[in-house]
Amino acid sequence: MSSILIVDDEPENFDVIEVLLNDQDYSLHYSASGQEALSFLNAIKPDLILLDVMMPGLDGIEVCQRIKAMPQWEGVPIIMVTALTNKTDLAQCLSAGADDFISKPVNRLELKARVRSMLRIHEQYQQLAHFNANLEAKVKQRTAQLQSMIFRDSLTKLPSRTFLLQKLVEQCQFEPRSFAILSLDCDQFKLVNGSFGHEVGNQLLIAIADRLQQHLRSGDVLARLGEDEFGFLLQQIETKEALESFIQDILHSFHTPFSIANCDIFMTVSIGVALDNGKSQLPEAFLQDADTAMYQAKLRGKGSYQIFDSQMHLAMVTRLNLENDLQRALENQEFVLYYQPIIHLQTQKCAGFEALVRWQHPERGMIAPIEFIPCLEATGLIVNVDLFVLKQACEQLQTWQQKGWTDLSMSVNLSVRQFGSQTLLADIDRILAETQIQPSHLKLEITESAIMENAEMAIHLTEKLRSRQIQISIDDFGTGYSSLSYLHRFPVDNLKIDRSFVKEIQDHNRNYHVVNTILALSQQLNLSVIAEGIETPQQQQWLQTLGCEFGQGYLFSKPLPAAEIEKQYLNR
Repeated sequence: MSSILIVDDEPENFDVIEVLLNDQDYSLHYSASGQEALSFLNAIKPDLILLDVMMPGLDGIEVCQRIKAMPQWEGVPIIMVTALTNKTDLAQCLSAGADDFISKPVNRLELKARVRSMLRIHEQYQQLAHFNANLEAKVKQRTAQLQSMIFRDSLTKLPSRTFLLQKLVEQCQFEPRSFAILSLDCDQFKLVNGSFGHEVGNQLLIAIADRLQQHLRSGDVLARLGEDEFGFLLQQIETKEALESFIQDILHSFHTPFSIANCDIFMTVSIGVALDNGKSQLPEAFLQDADTAMYQAKLRGKGSYQIFDSQMHLAMVTRLNLENDLQRALENQEFVLYYQPIIHLQTQKCAGFEALVRWQHPERGMIAPIEFIPCLEATGLIVNVDLFVLKQACEQLQTWQQKGWTDLSMSVNLSVRQFGSQTLLADIDRILAETQIQPSHLKLEITESAIMENAEMAIHLTEKLRSRQIQISIDDFGTGYSSLSYLHRFPVDNLKIDRSFVKEIQDHNRNYHVVNTILALSQQLNLSVIAEGIETPQQQQWLQTLGCEFGQGYLFSKPLPAAEIEKQYLNR
């Protein structure tokens, strides 16, 4: 039932209106003055006000203005009841906030129509207000959710990178300042993801976050910075010794494996540290310095740490210059291929070659892969270089086959990025079509790391490659995360024993037994084995004794340009 407040200083006018509206389902209330009407509002909560204009004390114009100035009543429609007919007076009513007016004497039909119209408008206003209130509540809720997403990581529930940066801004405003930023990266986390799946990977990240929180001091911040990266903001560093003790405690805590999905997973972290230097520096710059130190720590080996210094900045500048040079090298075709023979150990005959890339720098001369391959991989340029190597190697094999050397194979390395390329199969098909070499003469070498990064994808891709008669070799075998447990799942043809096992091979030592196990397993799976890094006759003898069929290394030949290969091997 709609509530209507009638404000008029003459009671008989109320009676008239009451009679005119008596057949309607309204709750009518009467107020004899403007002041009284204002005091009745909260009690009556009117849906409509019929307001006389000419009243003693507060007249209708002023009452209307006051009501419309109240936020809780500004939406209640007001119909001015007046004997005034002058347009100026009526305009004054509308200016005061009135929604409509009706002339005296009041006409019954007109009154009913205007009342119904205003009540309908009020109902719509209330619905709109209710809708807006709900919308505002949802916006606030969503805003809170977005802020939570921005400032908190959904998986680990740790603060986010954005939150850490905000706290770092606040920290930089304090004097005196003595803080440190630690950047932690989980070593070989992608390998775990590929071996056990993303669900186990997520559980591992949660467990790592929980373990790191055990080291959190009061006032410090621990945040998740990226997929497998975490960061500490240590707000007060008393001494360098205290900082190093804190870091060693973290590293030591990772000696205990993580029990995930009934598996014990060993994990290490590399830590980079950036200390406050008192200089005006953007928060992102501190994090960047910590990241730079972290990457330097990785170069030292798993489970180590490094504190940022100015020399690292110089190294970073050198790295940027190297990236620029590599980009130009690709454009200027400065990369060249060398070929290392793969020898049949029993017959000493050359069975094929491995194509290896070198960089002919215009100023520095020939540069070894160890200096530029990591940079190519980090920048993604490795994909284009891999494609160049594959094409050049196939073209060289075509040339040799046309010269009559038709029984040779060509081994080409694929990087992790290239192996995951969406266009890899199409690129290989195109190159094989252009060079007209038999696919069975091409061997693609893939590291265990590349395979284990996405095991299911790797199985699918290797099956596609083998369906083309292309041979698949696992490079650096024995150095990966779970070699033996996954080997039977992958459709491969060859294993290349890593040089680290060959180097120290002796009668019945650890490496001897590892190589023996690999060879026995390969025989059961009908796989060929190639030993890398053979440098001495003794190493060759041990490998032959164990039954290794093929080998390569400096004992036979270092990598050579194509012309030298022809002289030393193919023209003999």
